Amino acid sequence: MRAAQIAKRESDLRFPVRIRIAVPAGGLGELNQMHAWLDEHCGLTGWAMAPSGTRGVLNDAISVYFLDASLASAFVARWCKGQKIEIDQGAFLVREDAPARRVPRWAP
Repeated sequence: MRAAQIAKRESDLRFPVRIRIAVPAGGLGELNQMHAWLDEHCGLTGWAMAPSGTRGVLNDAISVYFLDASLASAFVARWCKGQKIEIDQGAFLVREDAPARRVPRWAP
């Protein structure tokens, strides 16, 4: 069994929440930023990532695994495309921009 398949199987067993993300044609350019966000919000052992092909191609999608559904929801809100989350064949699409920053109403 290939290492990617072993990682996916272990993650399927260990983490109760999984989301699938379609990999854009140009790849996931912000993967390091994504990893940093996951480490910061989920902790080093609170998430995992593994290949998860949707069309029989191993690298056209990834699965991100979480211990907590609320963290998965926060990840989707931050990293997935559109006001209304877009889904293509069961996988979320990655957004190309960052969400707008909150601007306080009153300056301290």
